[in-house]
Amino acid sequence: MVHGELDSFDGREATIEGVHNALFTGLATCRGVVSSFLSRIETFNPTINAVISLNPEALSRADELDQSLAAGNVTGRLFCIPILLKDNYDAVGMNTTGGNLGLAGNRPTQDAPTVKAFRDEGAIILGKANLHELALEGISVSSLGGQTINPYDHGRTPGGSSGGTGAAIAASFAVFGTGTDTVNSLRSPASANSLVSVRPTRGLITRAGVIPISYTQDAVGAIARNVRDLATALTVMAGIGFDGRDNVTALAPPEAIGKDYAAELTYSANSLQGLRLGMLDGFWNHTASDETTPVNEAMAKMLEFLQAAGAELVNVTDSLYNATAIAARLDVQTSEYRQELDGYLAGPNLDGQAPASFNELYTSGKFLVLPSQYNYVKTAFASSTSNASYAVAQLGIQNLTTALRRTFSDHQLDALIYPEQKNLVVKLGAPSQSGRNGILAALTGSPVVTVPAGFSPPSAAAPIGVPIGMELLGLPFTEGKLLNMAAYITTQFPVRRMPSFANQSVETRDYVEVPVIKPNTSNIPSQYPIGVL
Repeated sequence: MVHGELDSFDGREATIEGVHNALFTGLATCRGVVSSFLSRIETFNPTINAVISLNPEALSRADELDQSLAAGNVTGRLFCIPILLKDNYDAVGMNTTGGNLGLAGNRPTQDAPTVKAFRDEGAIILGKANLHELALEGISVSSLGGQTINPYDHGRTPGGSSGGTGAAIAASFAVFGTGTDTVNSLRSPASANSLVSVRPTRGLITRAGVIPISYTQDAVGAIARNVRDLATALTVMAGIGFDGRDNVTALAPPEAIGKDYAAELTYSANSLQGLRLGMLDGFWNHTASDETTPVNEAMAKMLEFLQAAGAELVNVTDSLYNATAIAARLDVQTSEYRQELDGYLAGPNLDGQAPASFNELYTSGKFLVLPSQYNYVKTAFASSTSNASYAVAQLGIQNLTTALRRTFSDHQLDALIYPEQKNLVVKLGAPSQSGRNGILAALTGSPVVTVPAGFSPPSAAAPIGVPIGMELLGLPFTEGKLLNMAAYITTQFPVRRMPSFANQSVETRDYVEVPVIKPNTSNIPSQYPIGVL
């Protein structure tokens, strides 16, 4: 197939295997695959504002891979797989903005190790996804990218902070995407967009080359539509191994680094038989309301399925497991953020126009003033790891980690389960993303796989309902076990559905060059002004 002819490739719900089948049987070219996703973005992104920029080299890279394909030189488990990066990952050829006006000209000269790993496996970086500005909250609005809209209910947020990735992957703008997670941010968008995600064990994947917030709590990972693609993404990201730029990677055992998580998926009929799953009662909101009842009803159906599949459910009622109380006592982001951001901005791998420090950025006036977020930033101006309260919190984190391990041991658990969010994802204009349960894994460094659990009842605003997700939390470096559980759940209890507004084929345009995407910043709620602290 030569340039000028259109492929019939349909990117809806496309998988790695599906793209490769189309390529290797001659049904599509790599340029045609990339063009099909670009066409979907051009058609549907104006509605949900999920993609903040496109990679100008995506089509030329596709042409190079077509030449390799024609020569029979096909290597890499992600050959010609279009992916999106959350716009806090460094990728050569694109700016890394964090969705922030002050960082609009921040241009890396080196890929983040995870981005390099994707490229080395043949992936095509299609572009960058919007996020909550600098990943500091969970409603996915930024001064540079505007407000991202939930594709299932255009009156709600897409979760966050990786909400641009979540909304984009839900609408099939790429095969999978990346996110970051300091408290909830790989899992919240997966839950709110009927997707799967993995927050890896602390130390499994290097965080270098990604705009940081917290050395203690930050994690990077992937968001996908199915578990096999998620497992492949994890295999690539975890395969980097030790990275001197992120010394916590020294914690990962060799068998976790070299593992092929996708190849180890079994989809066995007895995958859940005899497993003991602890239900964290404190992570449910048992008060009935329009926002909480749909979550509780979806989870009740999921629990029935798990029991029918042979899992034993264990009610864990320890008062320790209260997400709000844990976050209030032990969240250390404000003590680490200024130091971490200063380190990133002073790094040798940045070029272009960007502030040189935390102080310079937050006195520039080029940022979003969201009350919950910038009360946090004001605290970060004064707080640091030298505060006495920081040492107390770190001791508390150690105690929480020990208590969590003891819960697993005392109850002989294989995993803990709970709704990712106690209530439906919040509506546009909300002051914060309330009711999320991600803090436990963030502080203890535990792995979590998030799976779709159900939908709220359909409504005029949400034609097929609002997605609801469940977390599976395990012991360190049990990602393979969690992914096998998730693979069984998602195939035997299928929940995933496309958002109805984007569930239609799009004619693939024959692009000469990659189109320019201009995010809609006019949709930022009026209560989130851009200004000075």
